[in-house]
Amino acid sequence: MDKLRSMEIFVAVADCGNFTGAAAWLEISAVMVGKYISHLESTLNVRLLDRTTRRQSLTEAGRVYVEECRRVLEQVAAAEASVERLRAAPSGTLRISAPTSFGACVVAPAVATFLQRYPDVRVELDLSNRVVNLLEEGFDLAVRIGDLRDSDLVAKPLCQYRMAICASPDYLARYGVPKAPADLSAHRCLSHMIWTARTEWHLTGYEAETPWRRDPVLACNDGLGLKMAAIAGAGLLLQPEILLNEDIRDGRLVRVLDDWLPAPRPVTLLYRQDLHPLPKLSGFIAHLREEVAAQRHLR
Repeated sequence: MDKLRSMEIFVAVADCGNFTGAAAWLEISAVMVGKYISHLESTLNVRLLDRTTRRQSLTEAGRVYVEECRRVLEQVAAAEASVERLRAAPSGTLRISAPTSFGACVVAPAVATFLQRYPDVRVELDLSNRVVNLLEEGFDLAVRIGDLRDSDLVAKPLCQYRMAICASPDYLARYGVPKAPADLSAHRCLSHMIWTARTEWHLTGYEAETPWRRDPVLACNDGLGLKMAAIAGAGLLLQPEILLNEDIRDGRLVRVLDDWLPAPRPVTLLYRQDLHPLPKLSGFIAHLREEVAAQRHLR
């Protein structure tokens, strides 16, 4: 028999003074009440009630045990109430993993507006390009760029991750504007140090090897450092649009080779399967999708 149910029935008997009153209160039969009490006494190997034909009174062990039962049932009720509060409105801590650049430019601002709307939520945002294990590492949500491996997680598309090739007006005035990928051999290119034969971006419609990984004039392990070097006139830069939009808009950088850009990669939201996700998760997913939909360059 269920231990918590047995404790609940025992407390009811102690409060009502007999099996009949407890049975009426709990809407079960007096015989069933007796079975639960007998099971409890057998499990504890102690008598909890002295029984007469009209009334049951607590033994010394029963008086001690009933108070402990009350505490346990109060704690269970408090735990259930906490869960109900979580399901009523977004609250609690939300752990999110996102790629460094996309997370900083897109996810972090969305987190800020979400927290303004729901002050009872706390967010831990881990920005890293490593692939986290949601189950083992306790993340509620992961943002992934590119094709996904087979997974038992729920996958919901978010947007497209597009690249841009650009350089400063000063650089283009000195070296000319490339018209096709073949022109890159005459240009100074900037490269990220994490690019490898497996992870580099390939220009659409161009089969030959691109010079970004093989022969850069500057390789750096930081995207911001590469962008600042490009703005200063160091060379051609290939980076995500989200990192370059403001500089392109303000004229610090100029787009080139738009017809040859690498194919966009899908951005996907991953989270654990749950028939009834907590509002902190479902609410943030809806909020992030709204924020992304409002940004034209991410559609």
